[in-house]
Formats: sequence, structure tokens, C-alpha cells
Amino acid sequence: MIGEFLNSFVLAKLKVLTSGRWLWMRTIGSTLIGELADSAVFITVAFIGIWPGDQILTGVITQWLLKSGYEVLATPLTYIVVGYLKRVERTDVYDRGTNFTPFKFEAE
Repeated sequence: MIGEFLNSFVLAKLKVLTSGRWLWMRTIGSTLIGELADSAVFITVAFIGIWPGDQILTGVITQWLLKSGYEVLATPLTYIVVGYLKRVERTDVYDRGTNFTPFKFEAE
């Protein structure tokens, strides 16, 4: 939950900040932040008391690098999919004024 939230939040904020340019920077940058948080929380919770601290750190870094490396390799495909969707849907959404609070619950 933490990693996905950070990834989405950073991606949306970077899109507004860059006026929709540099998709590669937005996707990779948001992945670096989101996956670092995800890896740190998951590996720590899963292996605390089982692995020593240095192994937990190694696990976090290894998982983060693998996930981030995948994002770098998938970036060309991302460009193809995003370009296709923008052409078909004829829309480009910017999250200006979006409330990103993940804990707000209300009935409609």
C-alpha cells in the first residue's frame, strides 16, 4: 500500500510539474521512490528477527534494484501503450487539485 501510493502520488505530481513531458523520467522516478518504500517495508516486516540487519539491507537494495531495473526495461513499452491510449481515448488527465489521502472514506 505504501509503495503503490507513493508511486502514484509522485507520478501524478511529476506530470503536473513537467507539464506532461518526460514520461520516462516520471515513470522511472516514481518507481524509484515507490519501490524503495515497498521493498523496505516488505523485506523488513517479512524478515525481521530472521535475517540479521545487514542481510535485510541487502535484500531491500537487491529487490529495489531489480524492480527499478524492470521499469527501465519496460519504459519503451510504456511509451507505446500510453501513446495508444491517448490517441484512442482522446484525453490526457492531469491530477491538479486531487486529494491523494488514502484514508478518506465517505459514502456517495
